Amino acid sequence: MIPHCSCHRPAPYPAAVTRYPALIALIAGAVAACGFAPLDLWPLLLVGLIVLLALVQDAPSIRSALWRGWAFGVGHFTVNNNWFQHAFDFQDKMPPVLGYVAAVGLALYLAIFPMAASGVAWRFRGRRADTAYVLIFGAAWIATEYLRARLFTGYAWDPLSVAWLPVIGVARMSAFVGTYALSGLTVVLAGAIWLALRRRWHLAAVMVPATGLAALSAPLTRAPEPAADAPLVRVVQPDVSQDQRGESDGPLLLRRLIELSGRPGPRPRLVVWPEGVVRDMIEDGYPDWAYFGFNYAPPFWTRRQIANVLGPRDTAMVGGTALYFSPDRKRVASAANSVFAIAANGQITGRYDKAHLVPYGEYLPMPWLLKPLGLARLVPGDMDFTPGPGPRSLRVPNFGPVGVQLCYEIIFSGQVVDEAHRPRLLFNPSNDAWFGRWGPPQHLAQARMRAIEEGLPIIRATPTGISAIIAADGRLVATVPHETAGAAEAPLPAALPPTLFSRIGNMLALAIAMGLAAIGVAIRRRAR
Repeated sequence: MIPHCSCHRPAPYPAAVTRYPALIALIAGAVAACGFAPLDLWPLLLVGLIVLLALVQDAPSIRSALWRGWAFGVGHFTVNNNWFQHAFDFQDKMPPVLGYVAAVGLALYLAIFPMAASGVAWRFRGRRADTAYVLIFGAAWIATEYLRARLFTGYAWDPLSVAWLPVIGVARMSAFVGTYALSGLTVVLAGAIWLALRRRWHLAAVMVPATGLAALSAPLTRAPEPAADAPLVRVVQPDVSQDQRGESDGPLLLRRLIELSGRPGPRPRLVVWPEGVVRDMIEDGYPDWAYFGFNYAPPFWTRRQIANVLGPRDTAMVGGTALYFSPDRKRVASAANSVFAIAANGQITGRYDKAHLVPYGEYLPMPWLLKPLGLARLVPGDMDFTPGPGPRSLRVPNFGPVGVQLCYEIIFSGQVVDEAHRPRLLFNPSNDAWFGRWGPPQHLAQARMRAIEEGLPIIRATPTGISAIIAADGRLVATVPHETAGAAEAPLPAALPPTLFSRIGNMLALAIAMGLAAIGVAIRRRAR
């Protein structure tokens, strides 16, 4: 009998994988992106991560591991952020085709973070795939996803954990560990399945049943129904696309918003309008030229129109623009993207200014360099917005403290609540008309994750959708579909007691990352 030579053993992977690992990683990243809204094919996220884990484990060098992690990120973020291109369709200073370049360019940068996680995991890998490698990969993913949300003002769009919303029991675990930690645990789950496919069952024996129990826990983690006499919230969606919002359309848009706002009833109502639709000034106290020089209606008239649809115990929260003037009040120095609370008598009772501004959208970074190159902001106008002070609760009669997170701000885990004055609910006005068909459902999904993390209902209003009333457990109580004019009204969902995450914040996620890393290193040393 002739013994088999090891050189004739079949390769563990198909030839295409061994010859073109970076291409396979690129495809795996694109497949993983299909796990998010609007497709919600969440098992594909696990498939993509399993391929990434295998490719990094088998990389012959740190350089190869980094290259494979980066290729995965490029595929993942190019597909997941394809909506970014549509933002270039609504301004005339740059060609729309530049949007495709920008979407890929953004992916080239964001891919650095899975690349870094891959490099760390490769450094601690063993001679064969094992639990230590998977745990360290999960820890590194938590750290890099957290850094992605922080560095260079942060871009926290679609962390891995958001893909769990179709299995809402698992998504609700973010109330205990936070979004970024749940993303790392998702990597660990994918690694456990990968090890089980290689007949190594120890990690899967823990992770698979734990995930199943979390999924089955959904009825136990459901928020209570609102009280019978709870006040009402009414979300207005006018279905006004971005290219329909010229200054001459102001009265027509205001009339549409008013028609959709309904009429008062016996219970107090909070009527909320989207960001970026009211074109007229809302505040008094500006120089006369600021109103009439720009063909704006007098602010008292605009507020009076809004107040006409309010009962004596109702409040409207309306997106608008606040202006700041030079000391001589002869020119506008800057502006703020704001939300105004307006009472039934037409008076402003509170104002919130957006703090986390969108680079290239609400301000142009490094204008001294980019303007000569012909680049401009995506939002019409030449004036950059001024950031506000950060999360702040507005006191609204009959509703208590109401937090506001304007548009993009809602995606930042652990940065949405005024900790000194915990709100009763969060209002998230947004303008998703820029972002095609993929952006709005992804934005809604991230708002649902914030509701779960903080244990607070979220009321979301957008011009074209998807507007929604979100319960404190992440359930959708009522929605207005994308590109549909309408309104959603429901009793204000109940708030939950402060969650573990809302008390500790992302220090909890970092502690979990450190714990996973410590266990992985201990296993590695014991094996040696």
